[in-house]
Amino acid sequence: MTNKRCIHCYVTGHVQGVWFRASTKEQALKLGLTGWACNLPDGRVEVMASGEQAQLAELQRWLQQGPPLARVFHVSSTELPWQEFADFSVK
Repeated sequence: MTNKRCIHCYVTGHVQGVWFRASTKEQALKLGLTGWACNLPDGRVEVMASGEQAQLAELQRWLQQGPPLARVFHVSSTELPWQEFADFSVK
């Protein structure tokens, strides 16, 4: 059995214009994860990440706080079937 998973998250709060996506990419790359992060028109940040279960859990913990200028109010996360991405990108 593999520990590879994919998570899809929505981060709510003051998360745009505070380097949230770039910092998420930095964290994901440190953890060996692939996927993407993008801003949504409603002010949330959407994150898709694939990798080992333990590293995904670490990213989810980091998303609860984000970079220093962010104010995270809520993170919703759903596990999805494995998806493969070439790297971690900012959209």
